[in-house]
Amino acid sequence: MGERSQPNHKSILITGGAGFIGSHLAEFLLAKGHRVSILDDLSTGTLANIQHLMSDASFEFARADVNNEVVLDRLASNAHTIVHLAAAVGVQLIVQKPVHTILTNIKGAEAVLNAALRYGCLTFMASTSEVFGKGVKVPFAEEDDVLLGATSKSRWSYAVSKMVDECLAFAYYREYGLPVVLARLFNTVGPRQRGYYGMVIPRMVRQALANQPITVYGTGSQRRCFSDVRDVVEAIYLLIESPNAAGELFAIGSQNEITILELAGRIRDMSGSRSEIILVPYQNAYGPGFEDMERRVPDTSKITESVGWRPAYGLDETLRRVIDWCRTNPEPDSGLSLVLPHESNVQKT
Repeated sequence: MGERSQPNHKSILITGGAGFIGSHLAEFLLAKGHRVSILDDLSTGTLANIQHLMSDASFEFARADVNNEVVLDRLASNAHTIVHLAAAVGVQLIVQKPVHTILTNIKGAEAVLNAALRYGCLTFMASTSEVFGKGVKVPFAEEDDVLLGATSKSRWSYAVSKMVDECLAFAYYREYGLPVVLARLFNTVGPRQRGYYGMVIPRMVRQALANQPITVYGTGSQRRCFSDVRDVVEAIYLLIESPNAAGELFAIGSQNEITILELAGRIRDMSGSRSEIILVPYQNAYGPGFEDMERRVPDTSKITESVGWRPAYGLDETLRRVIDWCRTNPEPDSGLSLVLPHESNVQKT
């Protein structure tokens, strides 16, 4: 396949670009002088995330599903690069709408790869740390085996669908020579992230600001690493600019661990909240049989060696930005239901 020209200022299409990560990436790319098109059906993204970009002559927004072949084809035909971020997101959505999760992720990836193949677009495919499943060792590296739970557990439908996306992208690279870069994103946080899809930090921040009980699911001993969205956006940019990243998979995330219980306490203290912290059994939040893992830590040596990327922002700075943003941006209703615990089923800390 012949390569497209490589101008200094490229035209980049972001699917799901009105979402949390996509809107930050659009800002970043416009600041670099690139032209940016966004395709988003606003099912989880919002116009508010990109309203401030609408007046930029280098920006274009199309409201459509990624499976709208006509719209996707038009945008792809003018793009040098496609960054595919459109996907079902958040544990709450995944558990409550598993059919939507599976079909959105797999059909969307196929549509994007087909369009990219028609026009020879470099394609960045965003995957997830969920693909590592329960993990076989810590930290998680790109070539590690994966261990998933039973297919009867809705939790794993997201991981399976994104794993299929990865396999499909690698197949397009190997069979057709399509330049594809893949990345598994670990927990990414920052302003504009919504809590109602199961995102832990914005959910806790809004509970704290309202002086409501801060809910910690499970025992709170599970350890996670949270990456500032600014670091993640820079990582994506470095990878799509790298001449050696095509056909490779990269883990993107922070390696600084914190327990969820410690996280709740830090959010409460930083927001000046009077909230109590309560432990909620998983079954009350997500239904019976929900499975989680104790640690999820990325091995980021590959991306560091490949493009020199390292996280620059600490968790406290990120939390301050999220708290400030949540103070002035109310959370709209998502239409998703969260089963709150009865008093007898919670433990106060």
